[in-house]
This record gives sequence, C-alpha cells and structure tokens, in this order.
Amino acid sequence: MSLKGIVAAKKNHKLISISQLAALIPDGASLALGGTCLHRAPFALVRELIRQGRRDIEIIKQSPGYDIDILCRAGVVSRARCGIVALEGNLGLAPWYRRAVESGRLTLEEHACATLTAGLRAAAFGVPFQPVAGVHGSDLAGINRWVCLPDPYGSGEMTWVIPRIKPDVAVLHVAEVTPAGDARVYGTPNWDHIISRAAGRVLLTAEKLVDDSAFAASPERTLIPHFMVEAVAVVPDGGWPGSCWPWYDVDYAELECYLAQQDPAFLQRHLDGAPEVNS
Repeated sequence: MSLKGIVAAKKNHKLISISQLAALIPDGASLALGGTCLHRAPFALVRELIRQGRRDIEIIKQSPGYDIDILCRAGVVSRARCGIVALEGNLGLAPWYRRAVESGRLTLEEHACATLTAGLRAAAFGVPFQPVAGVHGSDLAGINRWVCLPDPYGSGEMTWVIPRIKPDVAVLHVAEVTPAGDARVYGTPNWDHIISRAAGRVLLTAEKLVDDSAFAASPERTLIPHFMVEAVAVVPDGGWPGSCWPWYDVDYAELECYLAQQDPAFLQRHLDGAPEVNS
C-alpha cells in the first residue's frame, strides 16, 4: 500500500508536517532529544526549531552533539542538562556549545550519562529521586547539590540519589511508525525508552510510515506505543547529517564543512540544504 493509501485508511492518525510538529514545542520548554551523538537523533526537528525562531529552550540529553551545537549556534538554547557533549571521532568537541557555556549564554547543569539517566528514571517511575552508583569522588555531586543517603535497610552503605528530571517534551527519531503512532527502531534504542517514559509529552519524527499489520506481526519490537505519542512527522533522512541505521551513515563531509565555516551566512545555507527542505 502506498503512503497515501495508508493514511487514507486511518481516520484517526497522528500524522502532521515537520513544521506543525515543531510548532508544538513552545519557547521556554525543556526538551529531551533522542538518539546519541551523531546517531538516530531528530536533527530535522532541531533545524525546524531554528527556522521557527524558537528561544529559551532547555536541552536534556545524555550525549548530544550536532543537535545542541547547532541550537547554540542559532541562539535557541539557554539551558542544558547533559552528560558527554561531542561530535565524535575525528570531529572532536562541539565548539558552539563550548563557546555558549564559556560565555555564560548557556546555563549548564553538568551530568554523567548515568546520573542524567537516573533522574529521568525517577520521573518515569513516579518517584522524587533515584539512587545511582559511581558518584563517590566526583565534583558533580557538590556542584549540583546532590544528596547522599544511608541505606534505610541498615547495611551502613551510603548512596547518592539524583532528583527526578521530567522534560516537558521528548522528541525521538524512529525508524518506522504507524499512522496511530506505534514506533520502532533498528539497532540500539540508546536512551529513547527511558526518555519517552519520563517526559510529559512525546513527539516523533520517523524515516518510514508503515501499516499497522507490520507491527502486529512482531509486536515485541515496538519501542514506543501509540498511546504515549501526541504527534508524528514522517521525515525521510530526518537524522541527517547523522546516521540512521540501516539506511544511511554519518555525512562526515557536511559536518566537517559545518565546523570549518564560521561565516554567519553559512548557517542559513546549511538549513536550506537539509533533506527536509528539498525532499
């Protein structure tokens, strides 16, 4: 069945355009982004936020890279809660993000990936905090004023606990989605499962639209069930210039150009050349 045929057969679908999806995220929102570093992240949605002139957004992500860097470059982000931030491999650090932190334009609550995940788990589980190991000896505990509690069962051990982190909105880029919003990915889900359960609202971008029957044949592969999803935009190549396995790899040439070009006009050229604009 064609894409139009699938949509026509489903009256209660959640499909909207990428511009409509971005419009559901208001200025000042705390936004959790799926994927990791340069892989299966909702980069098309990130670029659309820039086009729409969004401001004062908080980014929550264990391992952002291009997404938070380009948002800092465009002046969209004012706050962040992150673990590692990098563009990976030979591309190194995220320079526009670093400048935003060093200049004070971005207020950073620095985490380890594990502590940010613990805070998201607390929100997902409906509890005020979550225990986490591996914090002893880290300066992050003092900087963030985390609390260390004694084991209430009497072992004498002390455990750091991370306060819950509940994003207003989570946006994930998935491999396939049904018109109702059931979604699945191929390869590692990264932290998408816990992000989707922690956030107040869940929005999706997807590479492909498929019929319900494809999910009914293997329901165990559904990562995000439709009843958790508010809206979906089908955006082929929506993870560019990152990867989305098994369809495409990282566009390192474009990322090298992105890092090398300091001209303010380059950002608009980069946005204008993105797949979601030219598809």
